[in-house]
Amino acid sequence: MSVSADLSLIHQPVNDLFECSADSERRQQWMLSPEQLKFFDENGFVAGPQILNAKQIEQLRSELAVLTQPGHPGSEYWYEYHSNESADPGRVLFHALGAWRISPGFHDILWNAALTTPSSQLLGGAVRFWHDQLFCKPALHGGVVAWHQDYSYWTRTQPMAHLTCWIGLDDSTVENGCVHYVPGSHQWNLLPITGLAGDMSAIQKVLTADQWEKFQHPVPVELKAGYCVFHHPLTVHGSFENRTVNPRRAVVVNMVRDGVCSASDSPLLDGVPPVRSGQRLDGQFFPLLYKPE
Repeated sequence: MSVSADLSLIHQPVNDLFECSADSERRQQWMLSPEQLKFFDENGFVAGPQILNAKQIEQLRSELAVLTQPGHPGSEYWYEYHSNESADPGRVLFHALGAWRISPGFHDILWNAALTTPSSQLLGGAVRFWHDQLFCKPALHGGVVAWHQDYSYWTRTQPMAHLTCWIGLDDSTVENGCVHYVPGSHQWNLLPITGLAGDMSAIQKVLTADQWEKFQHPVPVELKAGYCVFHHPLTVHGSFENRTVNPRRAVVVNMVRDGVCSASDSPLLDGVPPVRSGQRLDGQFFPLLYKPE
């Protein structure tokens, strides 16, 4: 994988790995059903369609193998890069933001029609990019992603018209640390941040007694590689350790409905020029991904 420029300068696919231009008839195959949309409204998450085929998975795994090596070409373009976000060296969580700027496959997946079609349904309009994430839990000693709400980290953007799509590059199971959700928690208040890669029980101190009672029955979402799950920005979710003999790797694409604005005069992402508070997300780092007909 070679890097000659910051790929955030290019707001269209650079290769033909994904089907990105598709008419409304072609997009029908990726649309969520009325039942799925109702499930999302009631629970705050829903398993989505197959986003990646076998060829695409292998290409992204190959690119990821380079990106996980510190000092790789293009490393200056990361927003954040944590070889291990956990403080415990025995429980490793690789977490990085900004792969779309560096790697062609992770750049082009943003325009994948299999992703943008259901995203537009759930957002209720045109889809704009917010930022991406990579989460990798190595075999045998993969760390946790502690319980949290995404929007707790994103209050610098308003209104809260955000959506997350979690896409597995491996089969994700209860044993290797698949994502768990607390159904209905998207209707809770905004909770304080209690840490992303440490104590799974830390969130208890910021919950009401009623919330803690509902917290006792989180739902694991097991997925085959290439499939995805969407969730609301307030849905409480987390994932446990990977103690299996295989890695558990995933790419996350975070999106907003077109029209979401900055709520801060500080940079929204590390290394990105500030977007004035009240101004819409736009420009080099926040491209429009799909506008339905």
